[in-house]
Amino acid sequence: MNTADHGDWLQAQRHIAAGRWDQASGLLQALLQRHPRAVPIHLLMAGVILAQGRVRDATRHLLLGAQSLKPDANVELVCRLAQSLSKLGESAAARACLQHPAATGTHSGTALLALAHVQQGLGLHEQALALMERARASGLRDPDFLYFHALQLQFNGRLGEAEAGMEACLAAGPTFGRASLTLARLRRQTPQHNHVDELRRRLRNAPAGSEDQAAFEFALYKEFDDLGEHAQAWQALERGNAIMHRRLGYDAAAEQVVFEGLRQRFDRPLQESAIEDDGGPQPIFIVGMPRSGTTLLERIVGNHSRVTPAGELADLPRQLRWTADTHGHALLDLPLLRASEALDFELLGRRYLEQTRWRAQGRRYYIDKLPPNFMLVGFIRRALPQARILHMVREPMDVCFSNYRALFGDSYAYSYDLTALAHHHRQYRQLMAHWHAVGPGFVLDIAYDDLVRDTTAAAKRILDFCGLQFEPGCLDTAANAAPVSTLSSVQVRAPIHSRGRGEWQRYAAQLQPLRSALQG
Repeated sequence: MNTADHGDWLQAQRHIAAGRWDQASGLLQALLQRHPRAVPIHLLMAGVILAQGRVRDATRHLLLGAQSLKPDANVELVCRLAQSLSKLGESAAARACLQHPAATGTHSGTALLALAHVQQGLGLHEQALALMERARASGLRDPDFLYFHALQLQFNGRLGEAEAGMEACLAAGPTFGRASLTLARLRRQTPQHNHVDELRRRLRNAPAGSEDQAAFEFALYKEFDDLGEHAQAWQALERGNAIMHRRLGYDAAAEQVVFEGLRQRFDRPLQESAIEDDGGPQPIFIVGMPRSGTTLLERIVGNHSRVTPAGELADLPRQLRWTADTHGHALLDLPLLRASEALDFELLGRRYLEQTRWRAQGRRYYIDKLPPNFMLVGFIRRALPQARILHMVREPMDVCFSNYRALFGDSYAYSYDLTALAHHHRQYRQLMAHWHAVGPGFVLDIAYDDLVRDTTAAAKRILDFCGLQFEPGCLDTAANAAPVSTLSSVQVRAPIHSRGRGEWQRYAAQLQPLRSALQG
């Protein structure tokens, strides 16, 4: 850039800082006319367009930026582009960025960690761990890195190393609440081996009202629960949830408006789509409330020789936003619902398949296991008629209690309050009944209790619904070495069991308000 161009570049950034999007856009557009292959300008332009709510044009600039990358581009620029592309659902282009010479050849620990986060976001956990190992070899050792490296070890089934990694993280950063919670969950705690005293010490140093403080309380709950100290366990769990509820809140009325809007949007029988099967890989969606057993179901179906488990994918919500050209962070909100009135369902389906079929790895089916996709069943029916939807159903008290003790971070704000939990569960249950009414036969309900009580019979019914022959190997979930990045990543590596049923009963008295609300 010459001096004048540099001045315009700086002025555009000042406009952005002040929220003057039109002025910033005008300057950046003029700069692109003079420098059409300038990747930083395309990146900044994409951000300005997103701030104005438009997804398609922002994506266009990111793709132009990716096409304009030079072989000698710096790794930070490549990483920023990959991150931005991934967040907007352009997984193919993001993966191409990860193969850029700057990314494959870097020895920068910080850059390798950032690239690993992109791989993790794409659900490529083996590749993410490989990059983190390179970052570790480069000398990266700060608490953040130690935590994420240990987390990837856990996702990849290396639980002993993950435990040692979390211990190292806590030694380097004693107020790292998430590490303490992960450590508590990696094994059952005993009177001889637990972290209760350490957790109490760390709690005293945690900033009041922080997520770290909440995580330490959730960790205390887990350890006291393992030790049979249920009164102290409940007190810690209640404190942790109260912290998160104060941080996030929960707007029951706003959520209800969205659920009612969904039922109105798809208020007639979901017609058979004219979109034909092209013979390519097709998705099997697994939906339901979080902590309902969706990961176990994915392991069973994913063991089939014609199926590849792909994990929790954000592709459908992202492609829905691209097709509706409406930016937002929620899976579904009122602006997106309104924009979907004129939605091109065929385009949505095509975009989704273009961005996800690579995950099938040559097999006929791949699993998309994002639980809250239960909200998008109507969209799936219209856009992807060849897809199958498996709905995991768990006993209400079991699933709500499992949500209450989970700590989902900023996700699932309803999970931190018993009244909110009951309200959300009612909305979920009513919506699933609606999908069955307007699209009979498109969704198969699987009861968690049936799945763990008679796994063979349940698996045969599930596979038959998916058009697959039963294979005995589907039942051996403990032998499945595929990475798992959910809260069930430890449990699902054990043989199938029913120990998760009725766990709420240890706290029946404290949970009576939840039970009454669910029955009301």
